[in-house]
Amino acid sequence: MSEILSVSKLNKSFGGVTVARDIDFALQAGTMHCLIGPNGAGKSSFFRLILGEHAPDSGTISFRETDITRMRSFERIRRGISVKFQVPGIFKALSVRQNLEVAFQHHLHGHNLATTVRRVLEFTNLESEVETAAGVLSHGQQQWLEIGMAVGVEPQLLLLDEPTAGMSPDETRKTGEMLHELNGRGITILAVEHDMAFVEQIATRVTVLHFGAIFAEGTIAEIIDHPGVQEIYLGTADE
Repeated sequence: MSEILSVSKLNKSFGGVTVARDIDFALQAGTMHCLIGPNGAGKSSFFRLILGEHAPDSGTISFRETDITRMRSFERIRRGISVKFQVPGIFKALSVRQNLEVAFQHHLHGHNLATTVRRVLEFTNLESEVETAAGVLSHGQQQWLEIGMAVGVEPQLLLLDEPTAGMSPDETRKTGEMLHELNGRGITILAVEHDMAFVEQIATRVTVLHFGAIFAEGTIAEIIDHPGVQEIYLGTADE
């Protein structure tokens, strides 16, 4: 498999606090890769560096063999990167349909927009809530709506920051099934996640971050068996 995302010697600090420390990372196209680690490990900061919300102090980021290190966020999105952060970024006063139309309107026009909205409603199982204000949806439904908003334009790489936070076990399982369906359509997925059962459900490979650096990487079985990972994941090494 070819690399869809490549990061080399990435460093970033804020006020003397290092959030990315000499990171070398390669994401294979077509995989589902999870980032785990305790709070403060640098997972969300790493996402923001990939998306272009933070500029690295040094190092490079390449997407599909193109250097995007200095590109702005909207340029990276246009190239095929999409993101869903932990807190839903939906418009709560707007209906489900309106949220989807706002998300897609700059990418699609006319019948393509209507067709994509219908397809995403079916994928997220929100057809019966199409005219419902997004703010009154359940927490899980709000998360699925935003996933739908992120994938409606069919990105090549989807970044997910704790997509199952606050979900019930059944909602978490269903979210994993949705991501497997997206991955089957050819979308590469990179997810930050704390729920190890969910990581086991979806991950092709797992990377453990600790103090802004990569501590370990491998299959889920290799990570579970790795000496020291359990201690770091539980956060005891940060105290």
